[in-house]
Amino acid sequence: MRKILRIFSILVLLAAVFILGSYLFYSSAINKENSQSFETRKFIIQNGESSEDISKRLREEGFIQNSFIFNMYAWQTKKDDKLRAGEYDIPKNISIKDIIGILSSMRALEQNKITIIEGWENTEIAQYLEDKGVSKKNDFLDALKKRSFWWDDYEVLWDLPKGVDLEGYLFPDTYLVFKNASIDDILKKMISNLDKKIDAQMRRDIKEQNMNIHKILTLASIIEKEVVGGEDRAIVSGIFHKRLKEGIGLQADSTINYITGKSKARSSLDDISLDNPYNTYKYRGLPPGPINNPGLSAIRAAVYPKDSSYYYFLTTPQGAVIYSKNFEEHVAAKKKFLK
Repeated sequence: MRKILRIFSILVLLAAVFILGSYLFYSSAINKENSQSFETRKFIIQNGESSEDISKRLREEGFIQNSFIFNMYAWQTKKDDKLRAGEYDIPKNISIKDIIGILSSMRALEQNKITIIEGWENTEIAQYLEDKGVSKKNDFLDALKKRSFWWDDYEVLWDLPKGVDLEGYLFPDTYLVFKNASIDDILKKMISNLDKKIDAQMRRDIKEQNMNIHKILTLASIIEKEVVGGEDRAIVSGIFHKRLKEGIGLQADSTINYITGKSKARSSLDDISLDNPYNTYKYRGLPPGPINNPGLSAIRAAVYPKDSSYYYFLTTPQGAVIYSKNFEEHVAAKKKFLK
């Protein structure tokens, strides 16, 4: 028994020496091959990633060979909780020690803070991003029209008709984007956010209404421009749902403004006579796609309409919403409130 214990102790000691040797080697050694190369590769740490998550991806992406040694060294040097979110340029063939030094430093690439406003059209977002120095306006708009292979990764895009761009799918929010982020990187952030905001329950409720996400976003974008406030939006959504069901035109001035580029509360006779599928005075049903990028309030209103006896509404210059049960009441309201 003593002999067995002695052999076992020797094996444990050898294993410990081996692990320690590996630890010291991998944490400090540099691969001699091409060690003078100045070539770098990008590595991104996302917010909330743990040391274990980071080491796993470093190994998978070929930056390190042993994630255990990485975690052991990070823990021993008390840097396991100091690995900062950001985008890094990591030279080839450097040691784990140097990699941890980079990832725990302030050498992350600069991030731009961008804020997309509810109701902005894609052209407005593109101009804003150009003004912020994030991307060229025309390049951004071109990217919205080109179906990329990654579009299929997001369920929220599955109902997007062919020939329709990403108007309505760039969720309004504040984002941090890396200075050298590609346009696709930015689009993925916005679309991924929308994909999360429209949760499983909302998707089930949309399906029960014989609608789909594209139609809901289209309706939500009209609601976004027509009225402000959750209660009014739910009532207006109910009016629109009722009109769609009964085959009555939506007659939304916001869709006319989308065609003309104007911002009138009341469209002219010339404007409403335009032959355009987005003209909801001339064409019944929903237009081909969203007219802007709606926020969550408008999206929820489109999914959860409030029933009422109203068929018409108007918004006063002061922002008040006036409802009418029939066309005669609506005409009287126009004369009274829209002089």
